[in-house]
Amino acid sequence: MKAINPSTQKDNDMTGSAGSPDATPTTLANTPGTALELSVGWVGLGDQGAPMARAIAEAGFELNVWVRREASLDALDGLPYVRHDTLAALGAASDMVGLCLREDSDVEEVLTDGGLLGSLRPGTILVNHGTGLPGYAAALAERAADVGVLVLDAPVSGGRPGAEARQLTTIVGGPSHALATVRPVFEAFSRKVSHMGAGGSGQTGKLINNALLMMNQKNVQDILALANNLDLDLGALTDLLLFGTGRSFALEALTGAVTTTNADHLKDLQIIDMDIFAAAMTSLGQDVTAIDTYARSGARGLPSAAHLIAGAPVSSTGSASGSPLGATSSCCPGASRTRKVFG
Repeated sequence: MKAINPSTQKDNDMTGSAGSPDATPTTLANTPGTALELSVGWVGLGDQGAPMARAIAEAGFELNVWVRREASLDALDGLPYVRHDTLAALGAASDMVGLCLREDSDVEEVLTDGGLLGSLRPGTILVNHGTGLPGYAAALAERAADVGVLVLDAPVSGGRPGAEARQLTTIVGGPSHALATVRPVFEAFSRKVSHMGAGGSGQTGKLINNALLMMNQKNVQDILALANNLDLDLGALTDLLLFGTGRSFALEALTGAVTTTNADHLKDLQIIDMDIFAAAMTSLGQDVTAIDTYARSGARGLPSAAHLIAGAPVSSTGSASGSPLGATSSCCPGASRTRKVFG
């Protein structure tokens, strides 16, 4: 950890403006200080990454950022941060670097082509908050260990609503002592931090969570179809189920976060998540054909379920509108994969 350097140049008293690209970071402290002395680097100010970064800055941590597009910095208006012109400069100034990017390939690009990995000092903790393959996470941890860098795979669940409410679930794989160091940072935007085990296990836990959500969606869809065939009042039935033992997030989401407007888009994103799940489980020697088939059916049926519910308004207050409890999520910086409402 390093103490915050008061001499680092920041415009407007650190209220959301760029700092000097030539600012020289202080060196690692010989002894640990308080958690707030961690200097946090951040790459990825997208739909979910931006509110996570805001939470970190608002919690009092020194925030270092690098962006491809100037407009991305608007998400940090009014908050203290230091902008760096290169990834290497950001890495050299940080005790921990969080990556909130779309895919493993994006992570690899900033680490290698961008020079981030080579700039990190021994003892730095590198955190990948995106959803990806467990095998890549484990391999990255091995590569980073060669230069003394610790890696945590820490995908998050809860989507933008969860990030804005500081209610994400952060699912972590990697060394427990590294997690202990950065846990206060995670707690700035999380209601739950779960340590799953060794490197890669955070991604495995996240992918299983994703698959279970879609399987639960399939259960809900089958019940709604049955009730519709029986000419039951779907609004009254849904109101009942939201408070009964059959309650699930998949049902709650259909009464709030999932709408007829966004259901098709969410379906497409869930299919992508299942592609990652299938590839990951196959690489780990698991036959998940039955799970994959059932979960994909739940993803594909989301639009029809949304239309059924839309025709049967629910009066209860037990919906998941804006809920931070959703399962699928990734840190998406751009419109090419706009993040799931309840992810």
